[in-house]
Parts: sequence; structure tokens; C-alpha cells
Amino acid sequence: MLIASLCLVVLAPGSAPVLAAPEAGPAVVHAVGGCELFPADSPWNRRIDDRPVWRWSRAIVDRQAAGHDLHLDLGTSEDQYGIPVNVVDEDQPLLPLQFGVDGEDYRDESDRGPVFVPADAAIEGGSTRDPDPDEGDRHVLTVRRGTCDLIELYAAERVRDASGTVVAWRAAAAARWDLSSTRLRPAGWTSADAAGLPILPGLLDHDEAASGRITHALRFTLPSARHAYTWPARHCGPSGNTARDLPAYGLRFRLPRSFPARRYTGAARAIVVAMKRYGLVYADQGSAMYVTGTAHPRWADALDQFRERPLDGRALEVVKPWRRVVSC
Repeated sequence: MLIASLCLVVLAPGSAPVLAAPEAGPAVVHAVGGCELFPADSPWNRRIDDRPVWRWSRAIVDRQAAGHDLHLDLGTSEDQYGIPVNVVDEDQPLLPLQFGVDGEDYRDESDRGPVFVPADAAIEGGSTRDPDPDEGDRHVLTVRRGTCDLIELYAAERVRDASGTVVAWRAAAAARWDLSSTRLRPAGWTSADAAGLPILPGLLDHDEAASGRITHALRFTLPSARHAYTWPARHCGPSGNTARDLPAYGLRFRLPRSFPARRYTGAARAIVVAMKRYGLVYADQGSAMYVTGTAHPRWADALDQFRERPLDGRALEVVKPWRRVVSC
């Protein structure tokens, strides 16, 4: 089982997102490294404010979200929570990919190497002072310019030869994504995220939030998942968890239209509005109401606002799935 991540994104030069004017014009697809994060009709980029509430909504919200405040799982520096995002050029040299880390090996549900992940790629949990963490989820996310593809690794580590030179990567799981396509993982396959979903399109980015308009769903975690999934997720939660008041991976949560977004300003308000329009995708198990995102020095204001005006998970509702819930 892949466990939820504490996320920070470090964007390389040239990877600024496409920004949109607040509350005006057609939706703009968020971009990294000059690459839009999936087509406009991708489930990540679909609004859900008009979808009906699911009949299991109240039971699911009451069991794990209610009583827990929204927590922005991001920080103001790379030393705080985060999944770094590496951006490379089209001619990035490839490195071999090996599987099997700390007893976890999902090679049968993974895409194989070689991979365009650079030897010095930033790893989740690492920092400039200590780039090689020895615990945690250790995600590595890399976008390749030009070809606009994405690779995400879980439990990643560098493989070095006797001289200390990085000669390969090793991971427990690996998933490739064509950012121009809505194609999903094979049914039943995991990814670098437990639900078999990509991580990058659901991450909060400060520049996008500061523009006043976020145009995609956000990735979040709750402690327990049902042994089931629904589109666009492809992988089940832990075996044995079959209760209907547990969420299946891929379920979409949102804030209702009536929620008072004007309690917040700036980037914090943009987050609240996005939760009303695009919602939250249940992507992995982890702490209740943790919404993952990028690191940026200017996140401090939004962090302060949600501490001063907490947003309790009981305000959420679960929307009716587009497709049936698949029990495993």
C-alpha cells in the first residue's frame, strides 16, 4: 500500500504555470515546463459544482473528514513538506530503472525504464543540505519539455557505482503519463500514488493560487480507504475495508456553493473557490484533510488564514461518481 505524501514542489526555471485572470474568461489549463497538465476534458480539469450529491456523502464525510481542519500540506521552503517537481529538456539523458526498495516492489504494475530522471533530481523529503532521504515516500516527479510527458516514482533512490557516480534509479513503483492524453493506467494498477492516479495535476501551486484562479481539482488524503475505486482512479484501497462509509479511491469531494469564500482573501480564497468548483480528489491514505501542494515563500499568508479561520471537513460533500464504484 502506498502511503500518503507530504508535498512540496520545486519548479525549475521555465516551469511557471499559465495564469488566468480572476473570475474571468474560459478555464485555462495549468501548465508546468510549458506543458499543460492533461487536456481540458481530463477529469482533473472538469468542474463538479453542478454534479449531484451522492447518497453516501454524509456518512463518508462524518466518518473521517468531520472534525478535522483543512491542512495545506506545503511550506515556505524546501526543508518543509513536499514532493519536488523536476523539469528537464527533451534531450535529457536516460538512466536505467531498477525495482525493489525496502521490501516494496510493484514492478508488475509499473512502467519500465530507462527514465529521463536526472541524476541530481530532487526527491521528496530531501533538501539542498541532505538530498538523499532514507525514509518517507520519497516521490520523484519529472516533466520533460517538448515531449510533454511525466514520470513519477515512489520510494525512489539513486544507485551509485563504487566511485559515487549515479548510474541508475531504483524505485518501488513507476508510472509514465502522456500529458496530452486522458489515457488511464490499466485497471487494477497502482502508480506513484495509491489510487493509480498522477500526483502532479492535483498539487497546489502558489503562483496559480496567487493569480486568483485555480482551474483543476486538488489532491487530498484521508486515513482509511474502502477496498474499491472509481473513475479515474484505477487501484483499490487495502483489502478488508469494505464499509460503505469509507471512501473509494477517486471519489470527488467539494465545498457547497453556499460556503462563504469571502471569509478568505488572496491565494487562500482561490483555494476555497477551487474546492467549490473543481473539488478534491481522494488519492491516497494519510492524515485527514491534508491537501498537497508546492513550496513557496509567500504561502505564509494562506497558511495563517486557514489557522485563523479553520475550515472543518464537515463542510464537505461527496459528489455522485461519474461511473460505478469498482469493488476489488
